[in-house]
Amino acid sequence: MEMIRHTKIARDTAVKARTQAMVTLKALLVTVPDELREQLTGLSKMALLERCAGLRPGPLSSTVASAKRALRALARRWLDLDQEIKEHDMLLEQLTTQQAPELVNAFGIGADTAAEVLIVVGDNPERIRSQAAFAKLAGVAPIPASSGTTTRHRFNRGGHRQLNAALYRVVIVRMRFHQPTIDYVTRRTADGKTKQEIIRRLKRYLAREIFQAIKARPQPAVTT
Repeated sequence: MEMIRHTKIARDTAVKARTQAMVTLKALLVTVPDELREQLTGLSKMALLERCAGLRPGPLSSTVASAKRALRALARRWLDLDQEIKEHDMLLEQLTTQQAPELVNAFGIGADTAAEVLIVVGDNPERIRSQAAFAKLAGVAPIPASSGTTTRHRFNRGGHRQLNAALYRVVIVRMRFHQPTIDYVTRRTADGKTKQEIIRRLKRYLAREIFQAIKARPQPAVTT
């Protein structure tokens, strides 16, 4: 679990830095001299990065040269970080597959979400006693919010927020691309359920699925 944690920390910080590099590059592009901006406007993201990474500023004797130098540095930083993230992803896939292959192979989960789940499990082993306990830890245990003759539940605002966010991302992916989930959403919508209520139920079902996958993960061998 610590190996997964270390790798994910490195990956997450690299992702943030990559995003910041792109935001800064695009902001700088607005202020560069017109002749340079016209050459770079309208390019796709990767085409823009490749063009900027290949810029040749020459002697630093004009604003065009300084702009080229800054754009090249930002583009190369983004490309370097992108390669670093891919290496982290490969390692995370190896580590998470070793620990919980069923979890990694589940639709929409993948190595990054599996890593988040396994880190939380490693931090809270005493709280993973049952499906209900795991659901509560993930913040997806339904909370009664009935009134009069209306029976309903509301979102749980407690629990581990990073784990809850990971479950939400998986649910959104499944709602778009997973046919059984799409069918479920269609059926529940016809029953009069709101989108929030449907997502809450899907997160609860997903927590149950993840709990079963965690229970099935390989256990370390005991030596005597």
